[in-house]
Amino acid sequence: MTTHSDSPCACGAHPHNDCDAHIASPVDELVTVRDWLRHAVSRMNAVPVYCGHGCDNSFDEAIWLLTSLLHLPPAHLETFLDAGLLSHERETLARALDRRCDERVPTAYITGEAWLGGFSFRVDPRVIIPRSYFVDHLLDGLAPWVSAPENVQRVLDLCCGSACLAILAAHAFARAEVTAIDISAEALAVARENVARYGLENRIDLIQADLFASMQEGDRFDLIVCNPPYVTEAAMQTLPPEYRHEPALALAAGEDGMDVVRRVLTHARRHLSSKGWLAVEIGHNRRYVEDAFPKLPFIWINSDGHDEAIFLIGANDLP
Repeated sequence: MTTHSDSPCACGAHPHNDCDAHIASPVDELVTVRDWLRHAVSRMNAVPVYCGHGCDNSFDEAIWLLTSLLHLPPAHLETFLDAGLLSHERETLARALDRRCDERVPTAYITGEAWLGGFSFRVDPRVIIPRSYFVDHLLDGLAPWVSAPENVQRVLDLCCGSACLAILAAHAFARAEVTAIDISAEALAVARENVARYGLENRIDLIQADLFASMQEGDRFDLIVCNPPYVTEAAMQTLPPEYRHEPALALAAGEDGMDVVRRVLTHARRHLSSKGWLAVEIGHNRRYVEDAFPKLPFIWINSDGHDEAIFLIGANDLP
């Protein structure tokens, strides 16, 4: 009797155990959700991938990737860990892990979705992946600095990208009309999808422009928020591969990361109401802001333990 290991391969040349075409792949060997979760974590750790777009570790990112592609509720993953997967599901996961680990594509671009402050946003490589120190402060209506959120009538979101902050602002300031501006037509195409998802087309006006270029002299806002490009020239050279899949236009901001911030601070006052506020995210570049504008009375607010990430300044304190 011929054993299985000695039976001829379909190619007619080698036994199965020796034919490269029949080396077992993850699609063949990994059967359950538990198998794929373990495999995903192992592959991510082996590279290692950089987790900085919504997760800070490979285990959480593997759960995000798997539950999104398998359409499973993350909160109830335990229920499905020993469920077997169909062949097409295993093939989908294998391709996704190749993109994540070999090409270093961020998980958000693979799944087409990112989360910020409990809100889901459509994303792809046309826009930077939503992440911001603003989230909790904005959802709280920027209290205590904005004393009466219900009185905020107009909000401007500069460098809006996917419109994530504009959408959060529309929820935080229920009576406000929101204008969201970005220089990128591609980013605004994604922003329109997100605005439509939340049914905010009548409250959020999307405009393609270079910062205040489209504004008229009488256009004034009670609040201007801005999460601009602020990565320094030196930092751009050392970014992990994951960040290089994002549009450089949304990241790079010159030698000291201040190219856009300087322009915002120079022109913001003429577009703020008399008691309006300007709020700008600047990451870890506080010293560059204070070096460039040493006389301005910035208010630095703490976000996730970072007391240099966001500054506020009132209209009457701006140049």
